[in-house]
Amino acid sequence: MKTILYATDYSKNSVAALKYAHKLAQQMGTRLIITHVFDYPSVLGAEMLSEPFPQLEKDAFKTHRAKLVQFCEEHLSGNWENSNLQLEVVENKSVINGIISVAKESHAYLIVIGMKGGSGLREMIMGSTTKHLIKKGPCPILSIPLDTSYMPFKTIVYATDFEEEDVYAIRKLAEMAEQFDAEIKVVHISTKKEYKGELQMELFKGMLHEKVTYGKMDFELLFSEDVFNSLRIYLGDTNADLMVMLEREKGGFLTKWFHRDLVKKMESYGRIPLLSFREGNHQLFYTSAVL
Repeated sequence: MKTILYATDYSKNSVAALKYAHKLAQQMGTRLIITHVFDYPSVLGAEMLSEPFPQLEKDAFKTHRAKLVQFCEEHLSGNWENSNLQLEVVENKSVINGIISVAKESHAYLIVIGMKGGSGLREMIMGSTTKHLIKKGPCPILSIPLDTSYMPFKTIVYATDFEEEDVYAIRKLAEMAEQFDAEIKVVHISTKKEYKGELQMELFKGMLHEKVTYGKMDFELLFSEDVFNSLRIYLGDTNADLMVMLEREKGGFLTKWFHRDLVKKMESYGRIPLLSFREGNHQLFYTSAVL
């Protein structure tokens, strides 16, 4: 059975992601792990000096699990506890590393988080939790904007840069899309600085069709000097339910302008869920065939 991992900091911004992850797991028939990462020393403070460590550690985990249960009871309606739902609290000095450890241990298919974390996430000082997880996570990251309600995927937009890694990402995305009978719209936005955009699209389509057999795919080549706003308008025009991007480690001729800060901008835009793949980790996007 596939596993979806949801991580919370108990902030208001994480509530929509909890509800979204719960509904998504139910629809996909996957296991859902709900986790919270805490820093044991900072929580206990001076109390560490007055009681035996094992007891304090046991009490800390008990307290945090009770808080996690309360969080779920408050925001998930009905009988939310079942055999496919698991609560897990983790002690780690790094929130990011704590989430990643659970993801690796559970072979998570997907990590779901709120698009904006609360002040309790120390990593927010250096950048967003989403950004750090995309760079380090073993699987795709699905970030949910505040106040977003779950809707089954019907239209998925994938922003491509015509690279081989895009093919692998779309192949894995198609596995998810097939469960919803959703259409994948593969879009590239070309500027005047880019040449042979139409030829590159045709070459990419041919490369993609050799690797991906999913039938409900559409291709769109747009021309604009403002990549972000054109993409934002396209998402609205297509009534997209999910935006998908590939985070690249190195920028080539196209990626220097196309993908520069685009994930960060889409996160700030915050209208629809954003699914982010990381270049090179497509082989870690677990499927039911290997679990």
